[in-house]
Amino acid sequence: MSEKSITNPTGSRNTNSLSKRVIARWFLQVIQGALIGVSAILPGISGGVLCVVFGVYQPMMELLAHPIKTFKTHAKLLLPILIGWILGFLALARLVEWMFNASYNIATWLFIGLIAGMIPSMFKEAGKEGRPKSAWGTLIISTILIYLLLIFIQHGSPVNLQPNIWWFFVCGLLWGISLVIPGLSSSSLLIYLGLYQPMTAGIADLSLTVILPMIIGILFIIFLLARAINSLFKNHYAIAFHIILGFVIASTLAIMPVEYVSLVNTILCIVCFVGGL
Repeated sequence: MSEKSITNPTGSRNTNSLSKRVIARWFLQVIQGALIGVSAILPGISGGVLCVVFGVYQPMMELLAHPIKTFKTHAKLLLPILIGWILGFLALARLVEWMFNASYNIATWLFIGLIAGMIPSMFKEAGKEGRPKSAWGTLIISTILIYLLLIFIQHGSPVNLQPNIWWFFVCGLLWGISLVIPGLSSSSLLIYLGLYQPMTAGIADLSLTVILPMIIGILFIIFLLARAINSLFKNHYAIAFHIILGFVIASTLAIMPVEYVSLVNTILCIVCFVGGL
């Protein structure tokens, strides 16, 4: 019997096991991307925060800052995320919107559980290159400042602007900022400015006068800020990551519901929080 005809059952099992893990990981990343896509249009939920939580924020910034240089390195990671983002944005947004309309508290606590479950590993990641006093300072300051900003936006008197092509460009800028700067929810800002409903209506109607200026605004702000953020991570990793961690903590605290309609509603909130956790 020749050597070529000898099979290796162990090697075959290892290969199959590896393939299953790769496929499972790919589908997990698609689901993560779908959650990021859904969060982009939900008030109070930041897509940038979920990018940090799922470990794709820094690779995304590197790819946006140096697309040609880092494409081969990060394309395999970010492609399923992008596919999931599109699916979440187009297909799952209505489902999650229904969840929030049915019970804002329950849906919010599910997202809070998702975020809270990853904060310990994020804290560990933030300190992998040391944790100097300056890092602790930036963590505290960023948490306080972003929390106060979000509370002001939530409780401030809404501004009613007249929607037009230039304001939809501003919508794109705000969406780009909320993606690049975790913790800032573009939807909350747009509600405050009175632009959220006309923007979502325009997207639902596939209106080019809404969608095109938004896309231009998103691309402009992302490419404008991506290099600066990527440089900050390279040169001051501990400080940069602790700032981002502060944004995540502040935005999570800011979206916590404070009013509950019944004991059953409270129990379901706890269950969803634990499930997300």
